[in-house]
Amino acid sequence: MAENILLIEDNKEHAIALKLYLERSGITVVIGTTLEEMLSKSRAKAFDILLINPFLNDRNICPQINNTKKYNPSLQIIVLCFKKYLDQAMDEVGTNAINFLEIPVSSKALKLAIIHARRCISNEQRITAYSERLADLEHDRTLYHQLFNEVPCYISIQNRDLRLIGGNSLFQKDFGNEIGEYCYEIYKHRSSSCPTCPVIKTFSDGKSHSTEEVVTALSGQQYHVLTQTAPIFDDEGEITQVMEIATDITQIRELQGHLSSLGLMLGSMSHGVKGLLTALDGGIYQMESGMKKNNPERTENALELIKQVADRIKKMVLEILYYAKSGKLNYQTVDVSKLMITVVSTVSNLAKKNCIEISTDIPDSLGDIDIDSNWLQAALVNLAENAVEACKYDKAKDKKHKVQFTLWEDEKKRICLSIKDNGMGMDQETREKMFTLFFTSKGSQGTGLGLFIANHVIQQHGGQIKVESTLGEGTCFEVCLPRKKPEESVAPFGKLVDSVVNTPYPTKDEIVK
Repeated sequence: MAENILLIEDNKEHAIALKLYLERSGITVVIGTTLEEMLSKSRAKAFDILLINPFLNDRNICPQINNTKKYNPSLQIIVLCFKKYLDQAMDEVGTNAINFLEIPVSSKALKLAIIHARRCISNEQRITAYSERLADLEHDRTLYHQLFNEVPCYISIQNRDLRLIGGNSLFQKDFGNEIGEYCYEIYKHRSSSCPTCPVIKTFSDGKSHSTEEVVTALSGQQYHVLTQTAPIFDDEGEITQVMEIATDITQIRELQGHLSSLGLMLGSMSHGVKGLLTALDGGIYQMESGMKKNNPERTENALELIKQVADRIKKMVLEILYYAKSGKLNYQTVDVSKLMITVVSTVSNLAKKNCIEISTDIPDSLGDIDIDSNWLQAALVNLAENAVEACKYDKAKDKKHKVQFTLWEDEKKRICLSIKDNGMGMDQETREKMFTLFFTSKGSQGTGLGLFIANHVIQQHGGQIKVESTLGEGTCFEVCLPRKKPEESVAPFGKLVDSVVNTPYPTKDEIVK
């Protein structure tokens, strides 16, 4: 380490001797003899050490030496003077100098003074570096604090008692700045911790955990949030706090729900259209039959049926072009026997066309039932169509295919109905998956939505559906429904169009005809 020394001494011979001694140690020494040289060169900060006699030509320059420290605080000052001035120099220069040496100067004392000066210079440099580092750290701390506050997520810091000890700006805005309150009280207005609290898990194993929650803000607004936790350790490696980051995914969940509902609604519509097309096909069949038999009344009735069905198809297709948010089921009181007759009439023409026998055991009056007739009728028609198609696609040529519709009241005062066919039946795998979304055993001809929707609708009505089926022998769907609507019933897939088949209820005689 080489330092530059400015030597101010009015005794030229003494100054040269000191210069030669110091330069042998690899130190650069510049000699000056006047106060002006000292001031100009020290202010320029061209030297690390000032070696000076404060009594130049019997002139006291101690005040000027003190001023140099104001301009160059890192300058190390070593005072040289005769013994008679030593106390005065110490009094006037004081701690601005690191050493006071008596003239004539001891080489050992000078060497130790230079070593001391070097250490002071090194310390000054480290202090400067530390100060710069501290300034950077303060800048980083300010930056991190700004990022903590401005990140578009809810961030809270919690202790082992699950008390909030900090939160970012967004958290404080929506949930308040109640330091010391329990997180579960602030987030969910609960009186105890959540059963699957990720913060507790992080305190336990030191790992990050995540969960999806619904939280309530001060405004009463509820948000779907995806939470992620991170442990905060102290110097001993102990977890003292946990940071919980909650990302608002409300719009994502709403979009997913909207798209799911839209897809299921469209699926429901497709099955509704399918039912209407079946009725349309039956009307065309009746018209052809009436024309062949020259029966104007039959032909006119068939034409009227075709026109009604076409109008309903048009209306349903127009309904598909817009989508409304989910709402409560539109309950109404319906005669359950007439409802069942309507379901049977929807598939009767398709059954006749495929030589499938339809039989019914429907009491004249089982009273009324509270249902959303649009939804439930669509679900039951779907089950009926599946029964007819199971017979239609059965390859057993020697079998007389039939579908039996039965309606009764069970011991629990529930309305029960069964749809039993002797068609192709189902194996175990198909039975287990038949109510799964998008599962179909019909290949490209099926959407995988019909039975899923039917099952969901029946459950929304507080009912149950059971299935018994044997491959090659047939299937029986049994549905049981309460007479009165449940306390809370929400439409499962959004707004449904008007009744899938909104025809007047036919009589038993009309079905037979």
